[in-house]
Amino acid sequence: MTLTSQEVRKHVMDYLEATECSIIEVSPIHVTVKLSPRADRMLTDRPYYWGFVERTGVDPETLSFTFVFDPEKYDSQAAIEVAPTVNRSTLALKPPITGDPVMSATADVEASADLLNSETSESNVVHVPSSNPEDSILARYFGIVPALPRIGPGMIRREDIIYGSKRLQQIWSAAQDEGKCLYLFEDPGSRQRNTLFSAAYEPWLGVCYKVEMSCDLKREELHYLGISLTKGTIIDDFNAKISSREMTPRLPENVHIQPYELTVTAATDLLEAHLTSHLAELDYSWAEQARERLRIELAIIDIYYGELLKEPDEEKRLGTQEQYNRRRQETIWQYEPQIAVSAITYGLFHLRSL
Repeated sequence: MTLTSQEVRKHVMDYLEATECSIIEVSPIHVTVKLSPRADRMLTDRPYYWGFVERTGVDPETLSFTFVFDPEKYDSQAAIEVAPTVNRSTLALKPPITGDPVMSATADVEASADLLNSETSESNVVHVPSSNPEDSILARYFGIVPALPRIGPGMIRREDIIYGSKRLQQIWSAAQDEGKCLYLFEDPGSRQRNTLFSAAYEPWLGVCYKVEMSCDLKREELHYLGISLTKGTIIDDFNAKISSREMTPRLPENVHIQPYELTVTAATDLLEAHLTSHLAELDYSWAEQARERLRIELAIIDIYYGELLKEPDEEKRLGTQEQYNRRRQETIWQYEPQIAVSAITYGLFHLRSL
């Protein structure tokens, strides 16, 4: 599995917009952003600073970043933009040569004479020490101390965000932690606010389950299930039902929620039973093949350590026995077929009738 730069950009931009970050500059290949306090807490790993902010009550200074989604294209465009500037500055330093070459040579001689006269006159002037650190006496003997890099809120750091980068993984983890439990309402629009009768919203429990089928190979599946808390109806592809609807975290005007007929616990049990029955109908030939590979690997280990375990030296035999047991456990862990089910995200969604 992999993601293109545009898909990565969409994930990052969705997170920045959801956390209300301030976009400074944006293009198809990069975004310069000033993080919101909420995003800064999750992404910058500054617990001591945020502890100081909470204790003192001062206004927080969040960091700014330039997230680059296509580093090669971004660098090439930056080089193209810098090149004309350098050429213009070089041409500005060179005075144009016009007129007669003899007159130009005469002007050069006169300029040299003026320079000589100025040097003679400056010999009688007291020179003030330069503030440039390169001109100081200490710099001649001990070297130049470079200026410290600018750090803190005023600096804009560049970070390349591509599929597999640590920053992208961090954004995904932050989004998963903050968006694990949802409580949303369908936005009815302005028309419902002006109607006479209140609209009835039906509560739904939606859960995204991740099913991991693993042995020496691994496969993952996502199951978006939804159940009505009033009717008990279960929908398999619940995400497709709500993806086209505009959602809001606040209860809209002129709307009421239908009373629950199922508790969240009872609805969760029904969803788990529904998912279990679905998994029971799958083809598990891969598990039988994995067990066969496991049997072969264990047989090879038994043959290899069979003679070594006959070592007459007690100390060596105990060391070999420990290594043999550890090798068998590692092989069983690697090849034994397993199925793990976990809930990634879940929430209550209040919708009009589906």
